Amino acid sequence: MKLNTNSNVYTVVYAAIVVVIVAFLLAFVSTALKSKSDANVENDTKKQILASLGQRNVADADVQATWDKYIVADLVVDTTGNIVKEGKEKDQDGFRINRKDIKPENNALPVFVASVDGQTKYVLPLIGKGLWGPIWGYIAVDADGQTVFGAYFDHESETAGLGAEIKATYFQDQFKGKKLETADGSATLTVVKNGKVDKPEIQADGISGATLTGNGVAAMLSEGISMYQPYLHKLNQQ
Repeated sequence: MKLNTNSNVYTVVYAAIVVVIVAFLLAFVSTALKSKSDANVENDTKKQILASLGQRNVADADVQATWDKYIVADLVVDTTGNIVKEGKEKDQDGFRINRKDIKPENNALPVFVASVDGQTKYVLPLIGKGLWGPIWGYIAVDADGQTVFGAYFDHESETAGLGAEIKATYFQDQFKGKKLETADGSATLTVVKNGKVDKPEIQADGISGATLTGNGVAAMLSEGISMYQPYLHKLNQQ
């Protein structure tokens, strides 16, 4: 019997077979590439953490060696400042906490301990909301738990030339040497409207034309620092 390629049944069956084949191929490719994709995400995260420590533009091939050189340990602390977990090996505890899960209600805050020129630094991951989508960053703090050593910020979809400038080195560099909070603890590190800095010890100058993204960074800093303050205060007492 000759197959009627013009019939509705043929069209439906043919389409269904094509859909199944395509779905199978996509699932196969996704599974095959997952390990490589996960490795790329891990590599990129390490590069961002290293950038907050002043190690920028590390080549992909050198990321792990640079990481091993500077990162001493990764910890998990709770909102009371106690260490919950301390990885016996790197990338075992704090590194495995997904950025989106860094919330006070989860009571599991990652901290990366680094050594730069023989000096201990603590890198704190932050997450927030910009004008158009998620923003995030890493603040590296000196051993006193209060002085900023370096910073790195990134975004998902902020406006090019405006809010996207939070990723620019000139914006991030101005955080160096600032304090996480005032001496009396009444105010924390923040970003103010461009040209309105009057407390340079805790204020960074915002980006002209990107006030809403700057407000997002300010909120991210305020919320993030407040979560980590109990742990940082204990460092300051050591």
